[in-house]
Amino acid sequence: MRPLPRADIKVGFACNNRCVFCAQGDKRSEATAIPFEELIARLESVKDQTRGLVLTGGEPTLHKDILRIIASAAAMGYRPIQIQTNGRMMSYPKAIEALVRAGATEFSPSVHGSTAEIHDALTRAPRSFEQTTAGMRNVAKLGLPVVTNTVITKSNVTDLPNIVALLGSLGVRDAQLAFVHPVGTAETLFDEVVPRLADVVEPLRAAHALAQKLGIRLVCEGIPYCFLRGMESLAVEDQIPHTTVIDLAGARADYSEWRVVEGKSHGEPCTQCARRATCEGPWREYPAAFGWAEFIPFALESAPDFVISSPKET
Repeated sequence: MRPLPRADIKVGFACNNRCVFCAQGDKRSEATAIPFEELIARLESVKDQTRGLVLTGGEPTLHKDILRIIASAAAMGYRPIQIQTNGRMMSYPKAIEALVRAGATEFSPSVHGSTAEIHDALTRAPRSFEQTTAGMRNVAKLGLPVVTNTVITKSNVTDLPNIVALLGSLGVRDAQLAFVHPVGTAETLFDEVVPRLADVVEPLRAAHALAQKLGIRLVCEGIPYCFLRGMESLAVEDQIPHTTVIDLAGARADYSEWRVVEGKSHGEPCTQCARRATCEGPWREYPAAFGWAEFIPFALESAPDFVISSPKET
C-alpha cells in the first residue's frame, strides 16, 4: 500500500552547492526564491488533495521565509512536513531547532560520497561533506527521522557500500540510492557523470547486503528490474506516494504519471520481459545515449515472485 498523497513544493532554486548532476541546471538564475505569498497560495491550492508535504528547491533552507512557510503549512494541516535539503544548514543546531519548532517533522539530506573528497567533488562545494554529516548528527540527537538520498554517478558508483556504512554510523535507518537523471547539469556533463547501469549492479549488491546487516531500509530509484536480479525488493517506484509537484511557474504535475509517461521509457527487450507490467524502465535519456543492448529481459516463464514490504509513510 502506498503512503498517503503528498505535495512537492519548490520554494526557489537558490543553492549553496553546485552539484555536477543537478537536475535543475540553470534554474538558480531564473528564480532564487519564490515570494512567500505565492508559495502560500500554492499550498492552499492543493491542501485538500494531499496530506504530506515536501519542501524542496534548490536548497529550501536558504529561503528567507522558510520558517513562516513551514509554520503556515503546519497550520493548514500538512503532516508530515519533510525538508529535502543538501543538509548543510543542519550543521547549525539552532537552525534545526527553529525548523522543528516551526513544524518540520523530518529531514531528507543528500549524501553523495563516504569521504569529503568524493562528496565535495560532486557538490563542487568545499566543506559540504563536513557540514552535511554534522547536520545529520544534529538531527539524530533530536530523535527526528532522517531519510537520505544519494545520486549514483560515475564518481561514486564503487563507493556505494562505503556510503551505506557511513549512513549506518550516523544512525540512518532509511536511505535511497537514485540513479542519476541525465537532465539539467547532468545532461551537460553527461560523459563525466552518467555511469553504465551494468557497472552499478555489483556495488549495489554489496550495499544491499551491508544495509541488511545494519538494519537500514535501503531502496533504489531509476534502476530497472533487469539490473536488480535477486534484489528486486530494492525498487521503490511502486512505493512512492502519489505526488503533486508544483513547478517554478506554478503549474501542477502528477509526478507519478509524468515519471511513467514522459520521464522513463521501454525498448524492444522490455516487450519480452516478465517484469514489463511493473518496471518503469530507465530514464529515457539513458537508452537514447547507450541503446538497449545491456537490458536483458526476465524470461516470461521463469520470473521469480517477490514481495515488497509495506513502506513507512514519508
